[in-house]
Formats: sequence, structure tokens, C-alpha cells
Amino acid sequence: MVRTLLVRGMLCGILAAVVAFAVAWLIGEPPLERAIGFEAHAEHGAAAAAAAGAPGAAAEPAEVFSRTVQSTVGLMTGLVVLGAAVGGLFGLAFALAQGRLGAAGPRAAAAWLAVAGFVVLVLVPQLKYPAAPPAVGSAETIGPRTALYFILLGMSVLVAVAALGLGRRLVARIGAWNAALAGLGAYMAAMALVMHALPSLGEVPEAFPAAVLWDFRVASLATQAALWAALGLAFGALTERSAARRPIER
Repeated sequence: MVRTLLVRGMLCGILAAVVAFAVAWLIGEPPLERAIGFEAHAEHGAAAAAAAGAPGAAAEPAEVFSRTVQSTVGLMTGLVVLGAAVGGLFGLAFALAQGRLGAAGPRAAAAWLAVAGFVVLVLVPQLKYPAAPPAVGSAETIGPRTALYFILLGMSVLVAVAALGLGRRLVARIGAWNAALAGLGAYMAAMALVMHALPSLGEVPEAFPAAVLWDFRVASLATQAALWAALGLAFGALTERSAARRPIER
């Protein structure tokens, strides 16, 4: 059963990646192109200044893959790999959660799991460390920025698990609805403290257009939301259909 859910999750993740690609290509590529244009303009100015001071300076190497390849095949490949990985983990999480969500059917359980996964793994970490387009951030700080992001991501998962355990322990005392609210409140309070304790990153150049930065970050969240929504809907539909056919096959 677990193997079936794992494979189903990976297949649904690949399907969800196609949906996410459509969203990323439609609303994510325009601000990305503008950000790349800003970066190219800044680098051109810096190169011109360096060439004026050192006429013998070598030209920068050409990019390995064109923007057309990066925005189509490259983007799709990356999203398919991400979708398959997330889908596999989703299938395993569904197997663990099965029977622990009360009377929720497969569709409802998959929907709640998708919402929780998006909030814990995407939304909360990006509230503190949002996605950044080219020209935002220094190359020297990529390591520390990546480390901080994954620290916050790991803390979000750990706190979510602890909040879930707290809610389950409170069900018998205060009821399922109040216990769910208590667990959610505990998660929000704990993550607020964690985000306050972690350092902020302010590496956006003063000249970088605020509208481009906002559009890019909205598009990044929208792409992830499309991935998780499509994954939850597809997985729930297939699992419910499989559960409905099982008694007939016997």
C-alpha cells in the first residue's frame, strides 16, 4: 500500500509540475526577464568602467544555455524533478496520516495535507526569506543565505510536527476543533519567535525596481501554490477512485 501511494504521489507530482510550469511561464518569466535585463545593464556598466581602467581586460564568457532553453526545457525539467520528489514525499505523508484525520475521506485528507505542506514548506520560510531574482543578493553570501533558509525550513517542519502532537493530545480535553486551533496557534507563535531570532537579509540594490521584485516573489509563490494544489487535487481524486473500486474487485 505504501509503495502504491509513493508511486501515485510521484506521478501526481509530475502532473502537478506541468501545471506549475504553465503558471511559472505565464506570470513568472516576465518579471524574471526584467530582472535579468537589470542585472545585464548593471554588469555592462561595471564592465565598461573596468575596460576603461584596463583596456586589455578579457571579455566575459558567453552563457552555456540560452534564455529560451532556460525558460522552457530547463524550467520544465527542474519542475518535473521537484514535482516527483515532492509527490513522493506527499504519498508517504498521506500513508502516515491515513486514519489519523478523523472521518476525512481521501479527497479531503489530500487537500488538507497539500495546504499544510504548502504553508509549512513554502509559505512560512518565504515570509522571512522570500525568493530573489537575479541582481538581488551578492554571490559571496549565497552560502549563508541558503543555510539560513534551510534552517528556517527545518525549524518549520519540526515545529509543525510538535504542534500536531500537541493538538492530538488536546483532542480528548477540548474537542477536535479547539485542539486544531490550539495547535495552529502554537505553530504560529513558535515560528514567529524563530523568525524573529534569525537574522534578516537586506541585499536588494537601491536601484532595483520594487515592482519587479514584488511581481517575481508573487509569481514564485503562485508557482508553488499551483504545484501543491494540483498535487493535492490529483492525488485525492485518484486515491478516492482507487478506494471506491477496491470492494468491487474483491
